[in-house]
Order: sequence, then structure tokens, then C-alpha cells
Amino acid sequence: MDQRDLALADLAQEHIDDWITGATSQRRYLIRYFLKWTTSRRLTRELTVPSLPRQEPQDLLDEDDRWPLLQRCLTDDALPTDVRAAGAITLLFGPSTERLCHLTPEHLTFDDKHAHLVLGRHPVLLPPRLAELLRRLAEQPQLRPQLSRVRPGPRWLFPGMVPGKPISTHGMTQKLGRHGIPVRTARNAALAALAADLPSPILADVTGVHRHTALRWVAYARRDWADYLAARIEDQQEDKR
Repeated sequence: MDQRDLALADLAQEHIDDWITGATSQRRYLIRYFLKWTTSRRLTRELTVPSLPRQEPQDLLDEDDRWPLLQRCLTDDALPTDVRAAGAITLLFGPSTERLCHLTPEHLTFDDKHAHLVLGRHPVLLPPRLAELLRRLAEQPQLRPQLSRVRPGPRWLFPGMVPGKPISTHGMTQKLGRHGIPVRTARNAALAALAADLPSPILADVTGVHRHTALRWVAYARRDWADYLAARIEDQQEDKR
């Protein structure tokens, strides 16, 4: 800010991105906590700092486990509707748990033939069964305390125990985990699969991940995910013999 003669209120996303890109230490990523504080007090506009970069994803859910788990989310009526919907979104698109918890009916669009979900800048097409699950959640009645009726807040697709608040990220992770959906590994597998097919700008726009995070995923997918898929194809060919 001193170098560019900027006031706090003048900070824009491109300033943060440039500053992070030039980082020689991961300590610069800690600015996110200060910016969260300044945003909450309306001292700055809403600014995004990517997660601390990791060398590699720690774990990936195997594709042989991911697809049956997705099928279960879409077809198993014994699972709660919110678990099915949240699990399917995680397994397909890999959004952060925080973004998942803060989805509202306004993030959904329906027409005569298709349904879309907005996770980032551009909507993604939903499979019909997932669209129906989300429609149910969007239309379900939500209990509101008297104060929220005077000042209505957003309606959440995944409401929490506190009236007017969404489910917490910890609560969502625990809830999905109790039904056999490992959030972190499922999200990693979804992002790796998408990054193998999408350029990083599109990956960021579709999933809502930061552009630096998208770049790292695409770099990882091109190197290691391709090797993983090649190894699987080779194993399958060996099994056929």
C-alpha cells in the first residue's frame, strides 16, 4: 500500500493477487485473517486470499470408490436428503465445505429442461436427480425466530441448529462422515478429475476455487492424475488377459 500510495479502502483484488504472487514466504497468506477483520468492519471491500499452498493433495478418493458413492447419494432414499445433496455436490464439483454450507436457493436456477447451480462465476449443469434433491431443499419450510421474521435473512439449503444460520463446516463434515462420505478425499478426487479436463480459469470460474488454487490443481492433474489413469488402464488390460 505504501509503494502504490493506496488507502485501505482502495485495496482491490488485483492488488492482493499481485502481492501474494510475489511472495517469498507463506507468511503472506496469513493476511487473510486481517482482511476478514477489515471486511467485517467495512474498511475494505470483500477480498479473497487463497489457501496456503501444499506440495501435493494429501489423499484422493479412488475413482472406484467415488462413483459408487455418488450413485448412492443420487439413488439411496434411506439417506437424508441434505446428506445426499451435499455429498453429490462434493463428489461432483469439489467446492470448499464453507461454500457448500452457505448455498441458498438463489444459487439455483431451473427451467423447463435443465437446472444449474452457481458455485463460482458461472453456473454448472446439474444431473436431474441432484437437481430434484436441491429443489426439495430449496422448497422445504424453515423455522425462523421472531426477530428474523422482522428482518428476514437468507434461506439456507443446509440450515444449521441455530435459527437463521447455515450448518457449520465442522457440522457438515461430521454429518457427511457419519454416512460414509469422506469430505476431504472426496473433494480432492473431484477437483483432480475436473482439473484433468478443464483449464485453470474455467476450473476457478466453475467451482469457485481461487485462481491460484486452480492453477496448482491443473498442474498436479496434468502430471500425476494422468499417470494414475494410465496405470489404472494398464492394470485393467492385465486383468482382461
